[in-house]
Amino acid sequence: MEKRLLTLAVTAALLNITTQVHAAGFQLAEYSSTGLGRAFAGEAAMADNASAQGRNPAMLTYLEGRQLSAGGIYVMPNVDVTGEVSLSSSLIGPDPVVMQGGDALDVADDALVPNFYYSNQLNEQWTWGLAINSNYGLATELPATHAAAIFGNNTSVTIVEFNPNIAYRISDAVSVGGGVRIVYGEGEIGASLPGWVDGIKPALPEQVASKLPVGGTELKSLKGDDIGYGWQLGASWQINPAHRLGFAYHSGVKLDLDGHASGVIYTGGEDVSIEGYIPLELPAFAELASHHQLTDNWAIHSSVNWTDWSVFDQLVTYFPGEVKPKGDLESDLVKEEHFKDNWRFALGTTYQLNNDWLVRTGIALDKTAANDEWRTTTIPDTDRLWFSLGAGYQATKNLNVDFAVTYIKATGDAPINEQQNLQGIATVNFNGEATGNVWLAGIQMSYRM
Repeated sequence: MEKRLLTLAVTAALLNITTQVHAAGFQLAEYSSTGLGRAFAGEAAMADNASAQGRNPAMLTYLEGRQLSAGGIYVMPNVDVTGEVSLSSSLIGPDPVVMQGGDALDVADDALVPNFYYSNQLNEQWTWGLAINSNYGLATELPATHAAAIFGNNTSVTIVEFNPNIAYRISDAVSVGGGVRIVYGEGEIGASLPGWVDGIKPALPEQVASKLPVGGTELKSLKGDDIGYGWQLGASWQINPAHRLGFAYHSGVKLDLDGHASGVIYTGGEDVSIEGYIPLELPAFAELASHHQLTDNWAIHSSVNWTDWSVFDQLVTYFPGEVKPKGDLESDLVKEEHFKDNWRFALGTTYQLNNDWLVRTGIALDKTAANDEWRTTTIPDTDRLWFSLGAGYQATKNLNVDFAVTYIKATGDAPINEQQNLQGIATVNFNGEATGNVWLAGIQMSYRM
């Protein structure tokens, strides 16, 4: 499996810049368009269709017969990282030199997050299901000569999760469920030499300037994939016909991205292959949710979510092969992130207009996982507010179609102060902040057989 080291440095990092103005760190919340319409409020206590197992496998027991549900959410981020790139070096002068073009505007690409779910009721007690979705993902890109390209100019991460699940109805009031998490991930990250390097060469001693590559040269390039495993458990309590509680826990998943590193930082420009691997733990997460049917037509639902982001502390690459990078390094500290656990709070409502149509709406507050002291250009995480609106249409007796749109606004300050060493010649600093918003639009089609 080929993967190049920094894959996760910004894999974990860019996931936030890209899709993660919507969930903390590099986590994706977009598991179905049905839930999107209510800002994913009450998900662990609701069973609209087969996608319910994506949050709580116990909710499978509320689904009759065999059901299919599939759809996608299109993510349209508008993320800007604005600030100054400055250079400090005794070879140039006593004062820092500010470089032009430090702002990185619209750094995150649009992306589609698809999903697929199947459920099969075996009898009154047992139901099994299969979920295929994504809980993590990202993609950002800067020109190779951009002033901030040394901090990372190309990052993408794709995570696909396969979940076989089974649920058991203990009584009319209590159900439990569980499943296996089979997680496949691939990522790519690159960093390059900014174009301003060519402009400072005349100010450097000739023997120093001659050792610097031209602007746009690849410094680090990493690409790879891996498979990891975890588990999930859930339970539900039907307090009475109108009120229900649900709880779900998804374990962490450990990935070891072993592969190869390239770029002048590791190879010195030589055509050699350097083996390496970088451990990455996708954090555990949990949800406590409630559903309350206030009238025949009107229901409200809520959720409190927790993610164990404190496991995301450092990204370190290890080199077990015979060929070592420059300096015979056994390991390389790629990034220090020092995340903290984060919380998400959501409140939503559903109203049945008639036999064919229902409407949903919801709001949510998603707290940041980043500490101000350690926030980076690759993960400019901050608090987010969600505003969601959705609708469901009963197209036929067995076919239902859900539509949803969400606006997510980053709130609060997101200061960034990051440094990189330029081959021992100078220190490159970035001082600025991250701002942005995200539009999400989704559709879900569910069929009962």
